[in-house]
Amino acid sequence: MKKFSLLLEKLLFTPSRNRKKSALKEYIANTPDPDRGYALAAITGDFKMKNITASFYHELIKEHVDYELFKMSYDYVGDLAETISLIWPNTSKNNLHELSLRKFIELISKKSKPKQKEIIFDLMNKLDANERWSMIKLTTGGFRIGVSAKLVKLALAEYGNKSIEDIERIWHGLSYPYVDLFAWLENKSPKPRIKFSDMFHPMMLANPINEEKDFSNLKPSEFFAELKWDGIRVQLVLDNENKKIYSRTGDDISKSFPDILFNVNGNAVLDGELLVGNNFKALPFNSLQKRLNRKNPQKKIISEIPAFIKLYDIIFEDGKDLRDLPLSKRRQLLSDWLKLNPSNRLDISEIIEFKDWNELRQIKIETTEKFNQEGLMIKSKNSLYLSGRPRGPWFKWKKNPLFLDTILMYAQRGHGKRSSYYSDFTFGVWNNDNIVPIGKAYFGFTDEELKKLDDWVRKNTIKRFGPVREVHKELVLEIAFDSINESKRHKSGIALRFPRIHRIRWDKPVKETDYLKDIKKLFNFQF
Repeated sequence: MKKFSLLLEKLLFTPSRNRKKSALKEYIANTPDPDRGYALAAITGDFKMKNITASFYHELIKEHVDYELFKMSYDYVGDLAETISLIWPNTSKNNLHELSLRKFIELISKKSKPKQKEIIFDLMNKLDANERWSMIKLTTGGFRIGVSAKLVKLALAEYGNKSIEDIERIWHGLSYPYVDLFAWLENKSPKPRIKFSDMFHPMMLANPINEEKDFSNLKPSEFFAELKWDGIRVQLVLDNENKKIYSRTGDDISKSFPDILFNVNGNAVLDGELLVGNNFKALPFNSLQKRLNRKNPQKKIISEIPAFIKLYDIIFEDGKDLRDLPLSKRRQLLSDWLKLNPSNRLDISEIIEFKDWNELRQIKIETTEKFNQEGLMIKSKNSLYLSGRPRGPWFKWKKNPLFLDTILMYAQRGHGKRSSYYSDFTFGVWNNDNIVPIGKAYFGFTDEELKKLDDWVRKNTIKRFGPVREVHKELVLEIAFDSINESKRHKSGIALRFPRIHRIRWDKPVKETDYLKDIKKLFNFQF
């Protein structure tokens, strides 16, 4: 636990990405199995410990610390693990010998909740503040130390002198503590072999287009375009034994969409956009939201809001890896595959041909404004399917954002590096003489603007609700967003897509902000 807590401390207080990577490599090189695997799984968020949640520690605190003092401290510090680790009264005089991660996990796993509480209480008294913080984070998850899964994979690649792409392509088929992976990295065994249908394959993502720079350097003849559908990106994995749908982050969402899996067959891995509607005519995103996060959707909602997938790509067919083929070839293979495996839930996203960028700009205007699409995707015909967001092969050209002038209503503390600041903001608009909330935003501002917002929130608080503060309705936020939909789930009747703070209007009176009735009229919504 001591070595692990020292690693976390280094990662937390090292701003340099390269130094974080060096710290990870040093830990990997000097830590035995399985501890190093458990550590990496915890940092990437893959390690989960059952039964121990934030409420577990709240109960422990109530039994051993003045809870009112804890709540005041927590409100100031903003991070549960940090607050507990600092406020805990260390009463034990016994020094704890080095406790390995393996021993800790074996000690705490598969125990009853009372026994877990007894063990953790004992450890809290024997560990120092940093080790307590590490233990709490390990058991509850969410380290927020500025280390992404990508950085961990880069450290592994450099440690083992392997390509990052090789690691990406097997990562989601591996299980912690990654003993087979380390054996391969250290040239003690062959690369782990994983069946294509047993795992999620990291997706290829696009970069935003820079109209001024990119178009002058790109040849239109080497690219084609397609619509940027307003759904959720998914991966459909099919073989003779399994059918699965993964989200872009690798979460298995198969149970939410049985209507798709029941109507598809074949042996392939397909990349596409999950949408809802009849006859492949996509409904707005808020209709899709009614199908999301439902593990056992009822027949009625499946019938009323049927799901389907617009296919972009094929990356495996009959067990053969197609990712190193050019996109033009993969698209032809996708078309051929769908002819052999037709389905009323699968449709190919149409390719848009164009002569030059001016023609494509006109197509973008027509598709985004007239047909309410998110924008266009621009893809190199010769692009290989590379995981992550490589610069150059794929671009996204989104429609211009929309704007509303709103009023700040509530503020909530952030997490991680923002835990000391109020950085999550709820905003609203006028509804007659009242202000109703229409959304939340937590990005779009600079670090300097965040400090000013935090200071304003503290000086203008009128009520407190735990970590949330209600403020005087005196500050105007200009909100940018991609689209707006009617919503029965929200009191205002509207929902914004991807809201973010565009400008803080310190100068603007709140009486000059937007009214709900005008917004609904502008977007042709029912009153």
